[in-house]
Amino acid sequence: MANVQFENLFKNYGNVKAVHDFNLKIDEGEFIVLVGPSGCGKSTTLRMIAGLEDITSGLIYIDEKVINKIHPKNRDIAMVFQNYALYPHLSVKDNISFGLRAQKIPRAEVEKRVVEASETLGLEGLLSRRPGELSGGQKQRVAMGRAIVRNPKVFLFDEPLSNLDAKLRHKMRAEMKKLHKKVGTTTIYVTHDQIEAMTLADRIVIMKDGLIEQVGTPDEVYRRPNNIFVASFIGTPAMNFIEGEVSKVSKASSMIMLEDQKSIKLKSNNFYNNQNIILGLRPEDITITSENSGKNDNIIGLDAEISVIEPMGHETVVICDSNYGELTGKVESNSKLKENMAVKLNVSLEKVYLFDKKSEKNLNL
Repeated sequence: MANVQFENLFKNYGNVKAVHDFNLKIDEGEFIVLVGPSGCGKSTTLRMIAGLEDITSGLIYIDEKVINKIHPKNRDIAMVFQNYALYPHLSVKDNISFGLRAQKIPRAEVEKRVVEASETLGLEGLLSRRPGELSGGQKQRVAMGRAIVRNPKVFLFDEPLSNLDAKLRHKMRAEMKKLHKKVGTTTIYVTHDQIEAMTLADRIVIMKDGLIEQVGTPDEVYRRPNNIFVASFIGTPAMNFIEGEVSKVSKASSMIMLEDQKSIKLKSNNFYNNQNIILGLRPEDITITSENSGKNDNIIGLDAEISVIEPMGHETVVICDSNYGELTGKVESNSKLKENMAVKLNVSLEKVYLFDKKSEKNLNL
């Protein structure tokens, strides 16, 4: 195991800043996930650690040692790629052991490591097969086995599950969590899938346009997002947003006027008059009723009409049209709600996120 540190890391492609001022410290044995939309710089960052991309400026440390100028094969890292990168003409056993044999490691040690890795990953009965005879999940386990046998200081994973179907991705996520718990190697994992990030990570690094937007545990980035981007990226379905303007601030409260002139009173004076704000409502925090629940100063009640109902098995996603645009909520699957039904969307003020429209920063923090 090893600690990893990034210090003022930049990567430019001409005038394009792929990674911009990336700073991060990763502890020994930590499972870090870099997540963000396509083109945010997460895979480029991983490739700089591996030595597959040159660093424009900045430093990368592994165990307090700068690795910028160290050849990739001498960095003591192992990388698992999206496309598995297996040799089609070699058996599973030979694919797993290829790197060890290239390092001239004694045959007995190679055999021992291959047996241990195959037992850990459930590949014992597949060692004589070739990649063409394996399923996608089996190929991924072989690629992971090839990384494990090297006993590296750091594992690097570049979207390793993106080619698998939903059921197999779920299974492989569970296997990877078990593997990390057993092996304990420092792991840096790249994905665009926020569900993978939330289920696998000790800490998540959320990136956008080459910049780090937030670093935190899954619970922290979900419950305390730094800004609108993080709030919209983390959570399924995505957070709803409604525009408003601060109309009056007193010593103990503030009045918010929504787009349709509906007013909301907040027990806070952390605003200024005429400030443009964004209200964030998570779908799971919205209660959908077919009747008006009466006046309650601690509840925002929004009129809407159901446009689409999406049954998901254990729950149902309800998409509604409203004066504030499309709003999404979640209900139990036994709900009697129907499409085209007029409903009231109720949200406790305690669960409303508030963002400054100009800076997009979370005002609750």
